[in-house]
Amino acid sequence: MTTTSPRRNVVADTVLVMTRELRPVLGDPFSVVFGLVQPLFFLLLFGPLLARDGTSPWAWFVPGILVMTSLFGTAGTGSNLQFDLQNGTHERLLVTPLARSALFLGRAVKEFVPLVAQAVLIIAVTIPLGLRPDPLGAVQGVLLLGVLGLGIGSFSYALAIVVRDQDWIFWTVHQTLLFPLMILSGMLLPLEQAPGWMRAISQVNPLTHVVNAERDLFAGQLTSDVALGWLAAVLTAVVGIAVGLRALAKSTR
Repeated sequence: MTTTSPRRNVVADTVLVMTRELRPVLGDPFSVVFGLVQPLFFLLLFGPLLARDGTSPWAWFVPGILVMTSLFGTAGTGSNLQFDLQNGTHERLLVTPLARSALFLGRAVKEFVPLVAQAVLIIAVTIPLGLRPDPLGAVQGVLLLGVLGLGIGSFSYALAIVVRDQDWIFWTVHQTLLFPLMILSGMLLPLEQAPGWMRAISQVNPLTHVVNAERDLFAGQLTSDVALGWLAAVLTAVVGIAVGLRALAKSTR
C-alpha cells in the first residue's frame, strides 16, 4: 500500500518562506535605513539643482528617486539567493515538504515589505523640505513601487539561479543593465530635450512609465500615464515571476 504526500498550500508556504526571509530584516532594521543613504544623497545634492523660477523641485524629483530606490533595492537581491545556492542552504530547503514554487514566490514577495518601508521614510524626510504629495496618490504610488520591486526582484532571483556558480556574471549583467535603465527612464533628468533615439528607447523602458505615473500620482492627477505605469509594473511582476519559476523548475529537475 502506497501513501501520497498531502498537497501543499502554496499560499501558506509562500507566507512561511516570506516570513523566514523577512526575519533578518526585522531583526536588523538598520539595514533598511542604510539602503536609503544613496537615495538621500541624490535628493540633497541633485534636488536643489533642479529648482527653477523659485519652484520646488521635490514634486518632480522625489517620485523619480522612489523608483530609483525600487530599482537599486531589488535588482541586487538575487545575490542573497546565489549565496544560499552556493553554501547549500537552498538545497536543504528543497528537501523540505514546502511547495517548490513557494521557495521562489516567498523570496519575491518579501521584497515588497522593505521597499514600502523605505519609500515611506523618503517621503517623511522630504515633506519638511517642501514635498506636498497628494495623500491618496502617494499611497497608490507606494503600492505601485512595491509591485515594480516584486518584478525586478523576481528577475534578479531568476538571474541568480541561472548563473548560480558564477558571481561575476551576475554582477556584470546587474551593472550593465542597471544604469542604462535608470538614465533612460527620466527618473533623474528630464528627457524632453534628449536626442530622438534616447526618447524612442525610453518609451520601451517600463521604468519610464512607472516614473511618469509616480509623478502624476504624487500631484493628485489620474492620467493615462498612471494606467500605463500600473500596466508596466504589473507586466514586469508577472513576467519576472514566470521567468523565475521556470528557472527554478529547470534547476531542480
